[in-house]
Amino acid sequence: MNIESLLEPGHYLYAIADAVATPPIYGNIGINGAPVYVITQGALAAVVSDITEKRIRPERKNLAAHNAVIKRLMEETTVLPVAFGTIASSNKALLNILKHNSATFTEQLDVVRGKVELGLRVVLDVPNIFEYMVSRHTDLTELRDSLLGKQHGLSQSDKIEMGRLFDHLLTQDRELHTDTVMEVLEARCVDIKQNPTREEKEVMHLACLVERGAQKSFEDGVFEAANRFDNNFSFDFNGPWAPHHFVNVALQA
Repeated sequence: MNIESLLEPGHYLYAIADAVATPPIYGNIGINGAPVYVITQGALAAVVSDITEKRIRPERKNLAAHNAVIKRLMEETTVLPVAFGTIASSNKALLNILKHNSATFTEQLDVVRGKVELGLRVVLDVPNIFEYMVSRHTDLTELRDSLLGKQHGLSQSDKIEMGRLFDHLLTQDRELHTDTVMEVLEARCVDIKQNPTREEKEVMHLACLVERGAQKSFEDGVFEAANRFDNNFSFDFNGPWAPHHFVNVALQA
C-alpha cells in the first residue's frame, strides 16, 4: 500500500440516491462540520463527507448532524437513508459498495421514489391503565374483585393470573384499535408498518409510506380515525421523514 492510500480519508455515508436528481455539493453540514458531497457510480450517488476516524460515537451532536443531512436531502430528492455510523474506508471501497449493491439500491429507490414516511403514535391518556382496563372489561373486574375478596390477600399466583388476563386484554384491545385506524389510513398510504409498542399505555406506533402529494390526505385520515375514539386516546402524527422503515441500507463498509 502506498503513502497516498494511507493518507486518504474515509467517507462517512448518509444516504444513497439517484445520481441525476442529486445536487453534487451541500456545504459544511456534515459530521464535525465537514462538507457534504456526492460520489457517483453509474445511476447511483452516495452522499458522504470525509472523515479521519475509523468509528464515530453516537453522541447527540453527531446524531443531530447525521439527521440534519438526511432532512436536507429529503428537500431535494428521494433517498435511501444509511444507518448511523457507516464509514467506507476509501473511495475504492465506496465505489465497490455502490457497484455490488446496485440492483438492490435501484429496486429500493423505485419503491420509495416520490414518497415520504409519516409516523403515527396513539397512546391511552389515562391516570391508571389497570383501572381503565377494569372499567372496560367485565371479566377483569370479576377476577380482581374475587381475588381482592380473599381473607389473606393476594398470593403471587393470584397476581400472575390477574397480570396475564390484563396483558391478554390489552393486546386484544391494541389489535382492535389498530385495525380501526388501519381501516381509515390504508387507502391513503402506499404501505404501513406496525412497530412494537414501547410502553404499556402505547396503543400503536405506525410508520406510514405516503406519496409526497398525499400528506394532507393522510393528516385528514388521522383526524377521521381519531374521531372514532373517545377522549382517552391521544393521537400524535409526525414527519415527513426519510423512509427508514421501508428500506434496508445497513452496510458493512
